[in-house]
Amino acid sequence: MPSLGGLLKKRRTKDSQDLGKPDSQNHDGSGASMQPASHASPQHTGTGTATGTHENATSIDHIINQEQPKQERVTKGKYSQEDFELQRTLGTGSFGRVHLVQSNHNHRFYAMKVLKKAQVVKMKQIEHTNDERRMLNRVRHPFLVTLWGTWQDSRNLYMVMDFVEGGELFSLLRKSQRFPNPVAKFYAAEVTLALEYLHAHQIIYRDLKPENLLLDRHGHLKITDFGFAKDVPDITWTLCGTPDYLAPEVVSSKGYNKSVDWWSLGILIFEMLCGFTPFWDSGSPVKIYENILRGKVKYPPYLHNDAVDLLSQLITSDLTKRLGNLHGGPSDVKNHAWFAEVTWDRLARKDIDAPYIPPIRGGQGDASQYDKYPEETEHYGQEGEDPYGHLFPDF
Repeated sequence: MPSLGGLLKKRRTKDSQDLGKPDSQNHDGSGASMQPASHASPQHTGTGTATGTHENATSIDHIINQEQPKQERVTKGKYSQEDFELQRTLGTGSFGRVHLVQSNHNHRFYAMKVLKKAQVVKMKQIEHTNDERRMLNRVRHPFLVTLWGTWQDSRNLYMVMDFVEGGELFSLLRKSQRFPNPVAKFYAAEVTLALEYLHAHQIIYRDLKPENLLLDRHGHLKITDFGFAKDVPDITWTLCGTPDYLAPEVVSSKGYNKSVDWWSLGILIFEMLCGFTPFWDSGSPVKIYENILRGKVKYPPYLHNDAVDLLSQLITSDLTKRLGNLHGGPSDVKNHAWFAEVTWDRLARKDIDAPYIPPIRGGQGDASQYDKYPEETEHYGQEGEDPYGHLFPDF
């Protein structure tokens, strides 16, 4: 099924594509939900940036400080089109597009996702659209994108989110081919903390991959695209995700739980360290699924022994052995030898230097890390007949 977030996605490779997701933005160089550097609402926020390259990466330990997230926000009815000035398009897709916008109140920059209601209804994405808004409204974490406000007019839905200036981790990985061990470890550790937080709130993310990991001004991650995120206290059955990253229990249409995110973490670490996913096969989803169910992973000889040990305990179809799904929960992942030098509390405070600082001008609406697109000609904020408004009551 296509995700709402899938609306903003391109193909992850020339051949491999998401499970029925429409072509669009977050897939190979244009992310779409972004970040102000401080954690205030658009009436009181900021954004930023810097420069550098990951080649001089050291392991995980240095400086940067930000507050921990606070309580859930109430966003309904908070903003309107008049509160923001459109700057440029950051990405396009089957349901609409994402714009860089500037607040008319604090003059800071945000990402505004615009979804065409008629298309969302036509593609049967009403539930996913409402789920994305609901999930984003519940979360508040340093490594998750923040939703600041939503509204709707007679034609469109609007979501104002962080503008995360540094672009996608996917783009950096493709340019680098593969990451050195300490670099992959840094990003994997931040993702681990984000998954731990989501799972503690009974949320399965279900779409982990480099395309959905954006880099903020300081090089720290923000997970974006919550179109597949779901509140799941126990198990669910929906077949959704990106073929390369699907756990075998999803492929085989069995009920599954939060353990699918830990499988995906294993695939992500493998891709960061190797430059390719373990079950990729000429881009054919069917062949990828067959390989996933077969479960044979070939680990390149250049991988560190600790990395192989961790991966073998994440990329396993045996749920009684998969780290993250055992009695210790996320602590089993965090306590693994591969993460031995990670100081988790400092990492959560962003009190550790990132291995790569995006080459951008902070706080100035610098969208140089995103592809350019033809601009939207439709005038937003139109009034008139609204046959679908009742389907999106929280916007």
